[in-house]
Amino acid sequence: MDSKLVHLADRRALLQRSVALGSLGMLGGCATTGRGAQLQRPAFAAPPPLAPIWARSDRIMNITVCLRPFRAAGPRIEAETVGDKLVVHNYGHGGSGWSLSWGSALKALKIALAGGETDIAVVGCGALGLTAATLAQRAGCRVTIYAKDRLPDARSARATGVWSPDSRIALTSATGPGFAAQWEEMARRSFRIHLQYLGLADRPVEWLDQYRLSDSAQPSPPQPEPMDFAHYLPRIADITPPSEVIPAGQHPFPVARVRRGSTPMFNIAGYGHTLLNDFLLNGGKLEMAEFHAPAELATLRQKVILNCTGYGARALFRDESVVPVRGQIGWLIPQAEVTYGLYYRGVGVISRHDGIAVQYSGPDESYGYNDANEEPDRAEAEAAVATIAPLFAAGSARPRT
Repeated sequence: MDSKLVHLADRRALLQRSVALGSLGMLGGCATTGRGAQLQRPAFAAPPPLAPIWARSDRIMNITVCLRPFRAAGPRIEAETVGDKLVVHNYGHGGSGWSLSWGSALKALKIALAGGETDIAVVGCGALGLTAATLAQRAGCRVTIYAKDRLPDARSARATGVWSPDSRIALTSATGPGFAAQWEEMARRSFRIHLQYLGLADRPVEWLDQYRLSDSAQPSPPQPEPMDFAHYLPRIADITPPSEVIPAGQHPFPVARVRRGSTPMFNIAGYGHTLLNDFLLNGGKLEMAEFHAPAELATLRQKVILNCTGYGARALFRDESVVPVRGQIGWLIPQAEVTYGLYYRGVGVISRHDGIAVQYSGPDESYGYNDANEEPDRAEAEAAVATIAPLFAAGSARPRT
């Protein structure tokens, strides 16, 4: 047969098969409905249902207490001379230490490096110390961390790990006129650097859906606060998506009103492990040391010292402006299938890889203010778990095996 005729026969057969497949709906991109051709696509699959939290007091595996280092005027980021040392302070971040750590460290490091020194000491191995040491390394410095405790023993390890850059960061009445802008710069810079840790093996940073639950169908009116804690989140509203009301029937919670938002979350165990390992692999040194007075810093060989001691600065530098704000977390056994957080009746819940954090935050932000008690309160932890337990009563008879 002539080759041209063979080609035409093959083409005719192909067209016939295409028509047959189209009639069976297998060529959705070529099908038409109504007037004109329209692309036919299958519907997206519905999202998987939310897994229930096994909210039972017998699943509390640990209770931790953290003293947030609050300063009414905001974080102390400034230098002072101690003997022949330049000490740059970087502490007093309230409940925003992890969230603001990178931006705060950048401000402190700018002061520390102004004189040209490249051999830097960092005192403290929590959120502020590790991030400051990391940035100093990136700037080409030789860095040694001196600390009594390192993660997971430092106080920073006891934080919830949620993105909360203005949590007890200052009192509006005590801050200067430029503080809000400085806070915004720290928050935006921190946010950008946190994003560099998305997608890593230990998932040190990831996004989490959070559900805010209310027994009232209407939004609750704002309540008067006993203290004028500063709130600046509206200044950075563009970097996280706004929350939205979830209609009844599209969530499993037995409450009248649900709002859902998405926010970054820090798996602090993995995050701290990543930061410390990277620091050591890049040539950093870690020495165990405890300082009881500023004069003891004179024993260090470095001329420039970054003081990132958090609440410890109150005792070390006799800084009475640092006020403890007690926060306790009851830790439930981890559930890998729970990938969300919630807030209900004063109780916040965050699911991390190392456990489910359940924290009672009180009627307002002054809860725990000036309370330096670091002893765990089992009754408070059990009451917090009992508060959220009814949300999962239909499906929490026993844990999955």
